[in-house]
Amino acid sequence: MSDISTIDDVQTLLAGQNYVCGRALATVTFLSLKLGRPLFLEGEAGVGKTEIAKAIAAALGRRLIRLQCYEGLDASSAVYEWNFAAQMIAIRTAEASGGADRDALKDELFTQDYLIERPLLQAMRPQDGGAPVLLIDELDRTDEPFEAFLLEALSDFQVTIPELGTVKAPEPPIVILTSNRTREVHDALKRRCLYHWVDYPDFQREVDILQARAPEAAENLSREVVAFVQRLRTEDLFKKPGVAETIDWAKCLLALDVLSLSPEVISDTIGAILKYQDDIARLQGSEAKRLLDEAQATLEPV
Repeated sequence: MSDISTIDDVQTLLAGQNYVCGRALATVTFLSLKLGRPLFLEGEAGVGKTEIAKAIAAALGRRLIRLQCYEGLDASSAVYEWNFAAQMIAIRTAEASGGADRDALKDELFTQDYLIERPLLQAMRPQDGGAPVLLIDELDRTDEPFEAFLLEALSDFQVTIPELGTVKAPEPPIVILTSNRTREVHDALKRRCLYHWVDYPDFQREVDILQARAPEAAENLSREVVAFVQRLRTEDLFKKPGVAETIDWAKCLLALDVLSLSPEVISDTIGAILKYQDDIARLQGSEAKRLLDEAQATLEPV
């Protein structure tokens, strides 16, 4: 990463992947890359936490390895599994051929040939082009025992397979952890990382993001879309729309050849930005027009 020597370099690098970020996020990303520290990103869903890992991997030409977290995820599922089906076939074949030496067969069954590597083990392996980007996505969905295991794995950048021994990364991966904060992640894990809260962007930055991700959208439409979404976020909603929904909505409007927002257009396409019926029901009738009028009133003439 010799081409990254300043915070501006990080912003330029990410901008080359159509990822628009502010100075604070660029700074903590720069420090994470320079110091080799895991980067812990917390924030609402859809604000760009996962996308920054993808952008870094693409910009640096590194492999992206993603561990999608879920309730019940354990160490074995995150590190490795044995290919039991293939092992059973090998056992049956050995038995059919007249019986094999049991110790020799046991040694043969627990080798790399029968090992299924999961994301954490893959991230410890040497990769073409340099250490991979390891994305541990939505860590808050897991439980404390997995956090404790992850704490050890990220401290030494190594994992142990009882049958084969310890695998240590020749070069530590670039680690990015994300959380939607559905629960608090333990302080011990956070202390191993550099931390940043990824908030909703301000108006101009969200316009810049939208123009980078949907450049075919006219500036007036982009500004209307962002103003409406930002006004919508001030409402008491079950799930506020993220930047990802802003981009999706703009692309839907473009597909319909919409040039300007109207209450009718909003009603027809609201499922692109709101995902819960109770939230959608709030925008029925005159409510959509009220919010649109208030959003348009905040726009300055271009």
